[in-house]
Amino acid sequence: MRVRQWTKNVLVFASLLPAGAALRDVNLVGVFLAFVAFCLISSSVYLINDSRDVEADRAHPMKRHRPIAAGVVSVPTALGTAAVLAVVALSLAALGGPALLVTVAVYYAIQLAYCFGMKHEPVVELACVASGFMLRALAGGVAAGLPLSSWFLLTTAFGSLYIASGKRYGEARMGERTGGQVRRVVQRYTTSYLRFVWTLSATVVVLTYALWSFEVAEVTRPPWSVVSVVPFTLAILRFGIDVDAGTAEEPDDIVLHDRVLLVLGGIWMAVVATAVYA
Repeated sequence: MRVRQWTKNVLVFASLLPAGAALRDVNLVGVFLAFVAFCLISSSVYLINDSRDVEADRAHPMKRHRPIAAGVVSVPTALGTAAVLAVVALSLAALGGPALLVTVAVYYAIQLAYCFGMKHEPVVELACVASGFMLRALAGGVAAGLPLSSWFLLTTAFGSLYIASGKRYGEARMGERTGGQVRRVVQRYTTSYLRFVWTLSATVVVLTYALWSFEVAEVTRPPWSVVSVVPFTLAILRFGIDVDAGTAEEPDDIVLHDRVLLVLGGIWMAVVATAVYA
């Protein structure tokens, strides 16, 4: 179920940070339901994906230790658990409202398409992975009842593509360094192409974030949101060191263990909070 990767689902709370005065009317229960629903539905996807990739995972130097590949958990048990988790997750999403239910259902449909074939299609599989991050942020907004800025959504979308392409670049570099088996779709990418994708994504995410910050600055004085562009950009560049080194296959591990990145993230959050609430 990869519980440690539930940290990704913190993205559902991303829309609350810039909410400002609207936070008084936010449906916090709905946001919490969105978080729990995504934890359960993502685990359902992991179980299905690992059940289908048993043989490939057994040939992978790290993935062979996953419970299903290692034979600790049987495939029928994994699929049965996945079905239960999906039902519970969609039921919780329904309690949060129709918009949240649709968002979680769309996420599940895309991820199932990924598990059952799309993960072997270059570019399309990157979009599937990136959409998972973006839909988490979107779910938080719809669950809270907050209107979301177009620039915010674009920042989230290209930030997600940046992370997804960084993961694939890390896998490709690992295969080059160790000579180990990598997934079929990674073999169809060149490292130069993946560098192009994450460079393009990083450029667009900084640009769209800057535009979002100026949008916020129009209604806040002084314009602290513009100042937040500095730590945000530095954080993107800092994470880029790991991407360029080919060690960003597990981005959540990097974020949790890079102290400088954590400090930059804390400064960024503090500046945005100052811009919106001070």
